[in-house]
Amino acid sequence: MERIKRDWRSAGLGAADRALLTYADKLTREPWAATEGDLEELRRHGLADADLHDAVQIVSYFNYINRIADGLGVDLEDFMAPRSAAHSGAGARGAEARR
Repeated sequence: MERIKRDWRSAGLGAADRALLTYADKLTREPWAATEGDLEELRRHGLADADLHDAVQIVSYFNYINRIADGLGVDLEDFMAPRSAAHSGAGARGAEARR
């Protein structure tokens, strides 16, 4: 699991898992670029339409909730790595600090 956290691309995952993570990355970083061809690629790796639906729902939910947390300056859990300087002071907490 630690290898996947560090770099999923070099973690030795199977082709289907790599394809799914490639799609999740695309859906996260540039959702406007997602195409039917991306879904077809996942189908070629054995994912059914229900699997695709679940994957899109999960990726989208995590993107949504992270943006809510970042936008409101929600503190990280104790077990999570500290935010980088570029991400500190965001949201409500950052607005308070600037007053």
